[in-house]
Amino acid sequence: MHPLILISASVLVGILFALQEWMNAHRWGYRISVLFLIEMWGMQFLIWGAICWLMWRFLRPFIVQANIVSLLTRALPLSIATSILEEMIWVMFFPRVPVDRPPMDYWHRLSFQLGAEFVDSMAIFWCAFLFLRGVAYYQQFREKETAAARLQVQLVQARMTALRMQLNPHFLFNAMNSISSLMRTDVNAADQMLEQLSSLLRMTLERGEVQLVPLRKEMEFIEIYMAMQQQRYAGRVQQRVLVEPELHDALVPALILQPIVENAYVHGLSRCAGEGELSIDIRRDGKRMRMSVVNSGKGLDLERGELPRRGVGLANVRDRLQLHYGERGSLSVREMGSGRVNVTIALPLQLEQNGTQEAARFDV
Repeated sequence: MHPLILISASVLVGILFALQEWMNAHRWGYRISVLFLIEMWGMQFLIWGAICWLMWRFLRPFIVQANIVSLLTRALPLSIATSILEEMIWVMFFPRVPVDRPPMDYWHRLSFQLGAEFVDSMAIFWCAFLFLRGVAYYQQFREKETAAARLQVQLVQARMTALRMQLNPHFLFNAMNSISSLMRTDVNAADQMLEQLSSLLRMTLERGEVQLVPLRKEMEFIEIYMAMQQQRYAGRVQQRVLVEPELHDALVPALILQPIVENAYVHGLSRCAGEGELSIDIRRDGKRMRMSVVNSGKGLDLERGELPRRGVGLANVRDRLQLHYGERGSLSVREMGSGRVNVTIALPLQLEQNGTQEAARFDV
């Protein structure tokens, strides 16, 4: 509804009417200048275009809300006045019209023009009125649709933020317990673990409320976390991390792996009598990415293939995958035999825009 676009479109309609009248006159043997017809029709619809924009600019609430009473008591008188005003302006620009009559003064020409064109002007006004009313209804519909979509996005963002915030105290509580247990056996290791914990907390604060992060940053976080656990387990866990290089810039939900790795230590590796094994394998699978975490331990206490429902970790990951990706994201848990458990996340592959090729330091 920009005035330039609205008025230009109105003038174009006038030109089309002018060409139609010229073709009809030519068919019936009348000789009349096509430029003169374009000038007359173009000016008429130029005026109507300006009137339409003024109505849209100043009368939009009335156009949208008008009922039958206001249409009869206000819109009808307005249509009469507007039609007369339009003819008054048009007659000023064309003193030679009507061309087949002797010269007349302004008021006689206006009277003649009203007698010939008043009904047409009224029809144009009401067509414009209904057109503007339809556009206003459409805009209201789109605004409501956009507002509903924005509220839905805000709701999802709030739920994802709440889930993220749920992880922080859970992770912090477990980490502090680990540091506390080390304080009785190895003070230096506990001090180093405390420094690593401060690094993790700083990284968490720097991310703020960002929901999706490049995989390289997620792996930097996991690298420090696994180094903390190495301090606690005194090298009894063999760690292996494999990430395909092209996936360093893939976007993943922040802190999506940490609860799974934490579960691997708490529910699996901590129950190993001897050495344990933890491996992280992240690969591309067509247009999807699969992130697998395998740990040794005592296996699952649940039926094979059943997703655990208790605890913050896996339930949190499952809920966040659902919010981010719907049915396109999945989390599966299965036992591989000999007490080894495999947790796999599958999600759509989405690369960071203008991402760098910086790789994470996988040296744990």
